[in-house]
Amino acid sequence: MRFGRTSKAVGVAAAAALALSACAANTGTETPSETPEGEASGGSIRVVEVNAFSSFNSNSSTGNVDINGKIAYATHSGFVYLNNDLEIVENEDFGTMEVLSEDPLSVRYTVNEGVNWSDGEPVDGGDLLLTWAYSSGFFDDSNNEEGDAATGTTYFDYAGDTSGLGLTERPEIGEDGRSITLNYSEPYADYQIAFGLLSDGGIATPAHVLAEKAGIGDEDALIEAIQSAPEGDLENPTERPDIQALADFWNTGFDTKSLPSDQSLYLSNGPFIASAVTPEQSMTLVRNEDYTWGPTPQADEVIVRYIGEAPGQIQALQNGEVDIIAPQASADTVEQLEGLEGITVQRGNQLSYDHLDLNYSGVFEDENVREAFMKVIPREQLVDTIIRKLNPEAEPLDSQLFLQDAAAYEESASNNGSDAYAEVDIEGARELLDGATPEVRIMYNRDNPNRLNSYTLIAESAREAGFNVVDGGLGASDWGAALGGGTYDAAIYGWIQTGAGVSGVPQIFKTGSGSNFNGFSSPEADELMDELIVTTDPDEQNALQVQIDKLIWDSKYGLPLFQVPGIEAYSDAVTGIEYMPNQTGVWWNVWDWEVVQ
Repeated sequence: MRFGRTSKAVGVAAAAALALSACAANTGTETPSETPEGEASGGSIRVVEVNAFSSFNSNSSTGNVDINGKIAYATHSGFVYLNNDLEIVENEDFGTMEVLSEDPLSVRYTVNEGVNWSDGEPVDGGDLLLTWAYSSGFFDDSNNEEGDAATGTTYFDYAGDTSGLGLTERPEIGEDGRSITLNYSEPYADYQIAFGLLSDGGIATPAHVLAEKAGIGDEDALIEAIQSAPEGDLENPTERPDIQALADFWNTGFDTKSLPSDQSLYLSNGPFIASAVTPEQSMTLVRNEDYTWGPTPQADEVIVRYIGEAPGQIQALQNGEVDIIAPQASADTVEQLEGLEGITVQRGNQLSYDHLDLNYSGVFEDENVREAFMKVIPREQLVDTIIRKLNPEAEPLDSQLFLQDAAAYEESASNNGSDAYAEVDIEGARELLDGATPEVRIMYNRDNPNRLNSYTLIAESAREAGFNVVDGGLGASDWGAALGGGTYDAAIYGWIQTGAGVSGVPQIFKTGSGSNFNGFSSPEADELMDELIVTTDPDEQNALQVQIDKLIWDSKYGLPLFQVPGIEAYSDAVTGIEYMPNQTGVWWNVWDWEVVQ
């Protein structure tokens, strides 16, 4: 298969996937089927994931969990993906992006003829139009600026940022039926990934299926609804019944922990197709026999097992029950893995960080209470207990936007006020509380050992200052859907970055954004983020993010805790696994995984 051009990814911004520490199967040594050179060699490969699958829509706020994104990556295609040098690779077998004009920016996105969904329907302009609709916010007339109560409607509960495609006018489908042209009102830094990296699912929602499930008719009816419904208007909110019906199903209709009996709910246009799910235990993907519009998969089958704790993953690898693992890194994990025969271990930094976020409502509506809680977080102890045994040089992370190897990290860390929280200050917290004993419900993934350790240490310190801490830990497959749901006051979890683009900054921090779970709102930061996404110079992007970072810290948002190291290991029964630091992890080249003969 041919590969398109590559370009170095711009910036390092937070992405649309949450970071989690993160039946007996076949042996991984089947005899391959007789196939011509260059085609799949066959066999079954077994990989472990920390979290359990929960949705076939990884682009929604509830479905935006790492495992869902990885399954979407393996079962869908798109215009681009990211390689492990963090370069954007254009998949010209899927389609093309043609810049028609640079000023103003106009780009035509065309899906190649012959690219189909697994039910035989073509991937076409209707699918592109739907992707534009849910990721542009074009129809939203909700108004929650400056923290005001929301009015009007936000239709699609999109986890990503709508600012970029929000710069476009309503597109028309080309005469070929397979293209749309996006005309941007301003330059857009991330136009190459406007329709998402594969790690965001690529072109993941079939328009013909959504139209039918929403009860509005066929794909033509969906196209008509998107082309005719009035644009969102903050001053005059109006009802859009067809758009509402589409959004209602899109938001939750693909959520499931089992394999639906209705195959249209998990159609593939990528190298693999879901074939079986055992809830909370495993998932099986099989090769899409019709797929020819991207890198050719080598394996016939990929079996995903869910094992939360590192010892269980290592034991399964040692016993030959699985072939690939990516456990939460620790010194003990590394020592155990490096002591195993026939196992290759790959290590590196991840584009990931753990953090504690405080809601801007309830007990933390009071800024003094937020600041008091930030003062009790034992950041140095967390790093020492969880990370430093693996990386003796590890330090607490002092930026909400930059990881420690980013060019602008030191500048931002020295400017944003993070030094005020370098050490625990119980007395300072007590003074701010002035005798009060606020109840704080902390939500985290209790099946993730690092998050459990973080919760335990934070709760112990907070209680010394007078906080009444309530354990709100949830299971691995439930906590992601609870984010933003109002059932907790503080949350411990992680963001893992794509390594491409800057749209992840407004995705998380802009007022009303789909991944802004704690209600942070800063008009000044919003303006800077609007400027950021139309800024193409990396130095200017960094300068804007330094300003945004300080505004977040000034607002008493919560605290970043530490950057997460990564580790992957695989048996000598498989080959083709290469380390990747972003949220796609080992899955980035799933098509290259091969059973050793």
